[in-house]
Amino acid sequence: MMKEKFPDGKYLDVPGLCRVAALSEIEAQGWSLNPGRYVGVAEREADDFDFKERLKNLMRSLRFSMSRRGNWKGALPRMLRSCWKLEKKP
Repeated sequence: MMKEKFPDGKYLDVPGLCRVAALSEIEAQGWSLNPGRYVGVAEREADDFDFKERLKNLMRSLRFSMSRRGNWKGALPRMLRSCWKLEKKP
């Protein structure tokens, strides 16, 4: 990540990651050093799926799974991984 964000090995502000804040800005924020007050949000590409449709499918799968298993423990994480195509982290 360092070479990607700082290819010349020199510091620069990166939205969502880091930014140099002036003392006057920090003072205006009540001396808070919470990074979210200064770094902003990184730009990202728009999601290429219909959120409402994805959520509807998730809920349908979750209800089906819960009705078949008779218990919900573990069903939600399985359905989320399935619907959102997330890999289980160790």
